Amino acid sequence: MTSRPPATPAGVRFVSLSFCMLLAFSALVSTPEQEQLMVVWLSWMIKEEAYFESTSGVSASFGEMLLLVAMYFHSNQLSAIIDLVCSTLGMKIVIKPSSLSRMKNIFTQEIFTEQVVTAHAVRVPVTSNLSANITGFLPIHCIYQLLRSRSFTKHKVSIKDWIYRQLCETSTPLHPQLLPLIDVYINSVLTPASKSNPEATNQPVTEQEILDIFQGVTGSDNTRLSQRFSITAQLLVLYYILSYEEALLANTKTLAAMQRKPKSYSASLMDQIPIKFLIRQAQGLQQELGGLHSALLRLLATNYPHLCIVDDWICEEEITGTGALLRRMLLTNNAKNHSPEQLQEAFSAVPVSHTQVMQILEHLTLLSASELIPYAEVLTSNMNQLLNAGVPRRILQTVNKLWMVLNTVMPRRLWVMTVNALQPSIKFVRQQKYTQNDLMIDPLIVLRCDHRVHRCPPLMDITLHMLNGYLLASKAYLSAHLKETAEQDRSSQNNTLGLVGQTDGPEVTREELKNALLAAQDSAAVQILLEICLPTEEEKAKGVNPDSLLRNVQSVITTSTPNKGMEEGEDNLLCNLREVQCLICCLLHQMYIADPNIAKLVHFQGYPCELLPLTVAGIPSMHICLDFIPELIAQPELEKQIFAIQLLSHLCIQYALPKSLSVARLAVNVMGTLLTVLTQAKRYAFFMPTLPSLVSFCRAFPPLYEDIMSLLIQIGQVCASDVATQTRDIDPIITRLQQIKEKPSVWSGICKVSSYKNGSRDTGSMDPDVQLCHCIESTIIEIINMSVSGI
Repeated sequence: MTSRPPATPAGVRFVSLSFCMLLAFSALVSTPEQEQLMVVWLSWMIKEEAYFESTSGVSASFGEMLLLVAMYFHSNQLSAIIDLVCSTLGMKIVIKPSSLSRMKNIFTQEIFTEQVVTAHAVRVPVTSNLSANITGFLPIHCIYQLLRSRSFTKHKVSIKDWIYRQLCETSTPLHPQLLPLIDVYINSVLTPASKSNPEATNQPVTEQEILDIFQGVTGSDNTRLSQRFSITAQLLVLYYILSYEEALLANTKTLAAMQRKPKSYSASLMDQIPIKFLIRQAQGLQQELGGLHSALLRLLATNYPHLCIVDDWICEEEITGTGALLRRMLLTNNAKNHSPEQLQEAFSAVPVSHTQVMQILEHLTLLSASELIPYAEVLTSNMNQLLNAGVPRRILQTVNKLWMVLNTVMPRRLWVMTVNALQPSIKFVRQQKYTQNDLMIDPLIVLRCDHRVHRCPPLMDITLHMLNGYLLASKAYLSAHLKETAEQDRSSQNNTLGLVGQTDGPEVTREELKNALLAAQDSAAVQILLEICLPTEEEKAKGVNPDSLLRNVQSVITTSTPNKGMEEGEDNLLCNLREVQCLICCLLHQMYIADPNIAKLVHFQGYPCELLPLTVAGIPSMHICLDFIPELIAQPELEKQIFAIQLLSHLCIQYALPKSLSVARLAVNVMGTLLTVLTQAKRYAFFMPTLPSLVSFCRAFPPLYEDIMSLLIQIGQVCASDVATQTRDIDPIITRLQQIKEKPSVWSGICKVSSYKNGSRDTGSMDPDVQLCHCIESTIIEIINMSVSGI
């Protein structure tokens, strides 16, 4: 059994089997002579291991098995040795752990001391093209066990270079030991081997080594560089970086006590890694990569939520689907021959001719996402030109389409280029070039674009997409920053105040401040978007009202002249403002669904009431406002109470639900209570804008008719009693109000005449109470007319 076979695959197999036989049957080594013979034979195995591997061509040689057994002996994992022996021999053998005691002494004291094991393991060559197809015991198994036992850090042996070389030498299908190896390596980098020696950690992979792997990965100029490392190596290094950053944040308390703290990888490095492109590649290799794809998605959702937007995944399905494949089958040589320089020349000629740029853009739509990357800078840098008057809508839509395709492979870099390109051009003022970090700290920079973008739906769609992404990125950035600086702030707080028992206080405050900042950021974005929905002065001059777009739909349906009504409806519904409003409502709906507190905060802040018809009808999630309207009505500010009642009136029409009915009844009761406590000026300021809401309440809920009519009569009586000098003018009005309430059918026929008379009066010189009385009369007549006509 201790013979020395030739360096052939069969010889390697024979030596491995002989070694396992000696471990399984300790009786074979019973005399000192036999023991000495075995030690000499094992020493020969160690010496000849490299020669056997190079000559036989077998990657998994007996050298790795020797190392593995030695490590198991050092860590006293005797059951693992028994499993190894049984699997190598291919039979189930009952081996008592006590029978391995003599062999353990030989390995740990004479042949493989722990220091020898670690020093030898580093010199073992990495496995070329490591994949799951290579079976047996490999160097990676040995390194994994040594990392777990922290042998490298104990004996100050650097293992970083070996792990880096092995990650570079990988291929599909993924070897199952690679992910555990990376995890245990990260743990050895961040966690000291012992409390007595807190500096005993491994070195992390350097930024330059990481950049070398990703150089040229997105393809562009140097294709040779992109083929230097396999996609498996790039994905594994990406997994290492994301896991390292996550572990760094999770171990902030432990790392705070270390003098030489591991550093986070720089933002500039992360910006140069095409994360989204690599994730797309991994998606197509899920079977070959095992659990790597799902692990990357988990890390991505935690650290880069702006790269996990659901709309993006849906868009990717369309881009990588069958339709896109058929379009690429129609790819012509002309499309392939268009260079970025030609595209730039075509954009330069846009003021004169649109034909050339349209032709090139149409050809570019046939390219794949990775093939479009060289054109990204030209596309984004010329977006500002597309805002000029006279640019065809087709060009804008094609640019939007190409941008969305590029967004699937290089979103972060694309967003930065786009934000910088869409800045307002001001003469004699140098434009600031924003970075990724700037935009994550202040996502509202995205909305400080050229005001013409607000009326260019294809580019506004891009802007809203970036805004949503940076709002998510900002949340992740602030959460990470909070964890990174938590221990520093806590220690400084303790040093300043000397309050050891109050260490949790500042942390709670920091979390609250972060949440307040994020809420203010989100609400500011919503308020700016709502302001964009309002028509400009030029649009108002053309006859565009804030809610005309919504009301126009009803006018088209109910008009007596269908053709004319349809034409007017289309004129308003097909305008740029209408399309921008729809895009903004879609984003606000997503934001409200993701965090209902944003909706509550925005409505407690308030916004122009002209937008209420748009927001209630255009944002499906607005029904959640019914939950907090009672709280909003209870606010002491009169403006908030008015806004709450106006909002409720639109919600009742849109959502005629039992919950809406109960809130509307509450609003009517509150209005009755306020009638008794408000002064004359405040009464006028409150009821003039809220009386039309009572009509909506009656339209949505006829059971409220009696309560609302009684409220209107009470308001009229209070107003009349306050007008001492105009009693003669007011008494007839009060009399008419009583008659209208008692005999509505008599007055329904003259409702139009009364409304006309009231509307034609010059109310500008009237007393506020007189104006309010006339408004009450008009409201009652409108309610009666509505109820009689069955609307």
